[in-house]
Amino acid sequence: MAVTGSRHAGSASPRTANLAAVLRALRTGPLSRTQLAARCGIAKSAVPGLLTELAERGLVRPAGVRPGHGRPSRLVELHGEDAYALALGVEADRLSALVTDLSGRVLAERTEAVDVAALGLPAGMDELARLARLVLPGPPVGVAVSVPGLVDSAAAVLRFAPALRWRDAEIAGLLAARLGVPAAAVAVDNDANLGALAEAVAGTGSEVFYLGGGTAVGGGFVSGGTILRGARGFAGEVGHIAVDPSGERCSCGRTGCLATKANLAAVLRAAAAPGDPLHDPAPGVEGRVALLEDRIRRGDQRAATAVHELGVALGIALSTVVDVLDPDVVVLGGYFAGLGEWLVEPVRVELAARPLGQARVVASGLGPRAPLRGAAHVAAERLFANPTLAEEVTV
Repeated sequence: MAVTGSRHAGSASPRTANLAAVLRALRTGPLSRTQLAARCGIAKSAVPGLLTELAERGLVRPAGVRPGHGRPSRLVELHGEDAYALALGVEADRLSALVTDLSGRVLAERTEAVDVAALGLPAGMDELARLARLVLPGPPVGVAVSVPGLVDSAAAVLRFAPALRWRDAEIAGLLAARLGVPAAAVAVDNDANLGALAEAVAGTGSEVFYLGGGTAVGGGFVSGGTILRGARGFAGEVGHIAVDPSGERCSCGRTGCLATKANLAAVLRAAAAPGDPLHDPAPGVEGRVALLEDRIRRGDQRAATAVHELGVALGIALSTVVDVLDPDVVVLGGYFAGLGEWLVEPVRVELAARPLGQARVVASGLGPRAPLRGAAHVAAERLFANPTLAEEVTV
């Protein structure tokens, strides 16, 4: 199923808005025409025409009847198996691609280890497009890219990513040219924002603050299903909250920032002596985190202390976040999720010591894939927001 359209197409027409309302309502499962009219606030007489158009675009189909007293209700459901949402992930040490259908079911996924900074932006986009083509069964209805760094999501431009050494990267245009899709079909967002969105969609909470750990540390906040971005779109950059006045000097010029304590390299330095296999980058982030987990389980006190101190530092920073934003849940994502067994409790202790520290603290159930799942949701959302982007299906 191919799509057309523009990122800045303006306000949708009333009919397009009604089509979108019906399609969104069907995300919860099969519904009758009467139920659709009630849920969408649309006249029952208008529903058949809307369903006919959605069916012609290959987006809905009959789903049998609901038995009951009186006249049985004919049901309709999403028909999204041929609507492919493409999620792409860029990290310092890997590129990832994932495809879902309209219901969010994962159809294909692939990850490759790459030194992205060494590759550079043009070659990096070449590799990302190649990976996308390996997993895509057909043209995507939307594309969304997860990146670590400061993102102007409205322009789909990565303003700065220190870990990648990319600046003012016009990712949407670069990828669109390589994939043969409109630039308007490509969204770009910060990985922590997308991780927060994925957790909210998964039902973790309605007010979700997501803290992602990797080569850097970033945060994202979703309230009522919407990513809160701030005036310039850079909200959630918690890496420079001070957590240790006597700590290391940060690249920002200040001392003891969370970024100096919580990036993976710093934790591994605290957990093992120089030359230790734990510092070998070959296994990648997940491999080294697994080694760290194993050492803690085997009673390595130095490793256990390093992770506990990480939890304390996260708790100090998150206490400020909780005081300001009042989320109902804080999610530890990225590599923090793998260490959740030892991180959640010290974070909870730090939050409990503050008057407003009432937020639940959990390790991400989606693990390192959370940003990619959030990106898939954004990619599919393009069609849910405007079903007319789907071309009519010819039989």
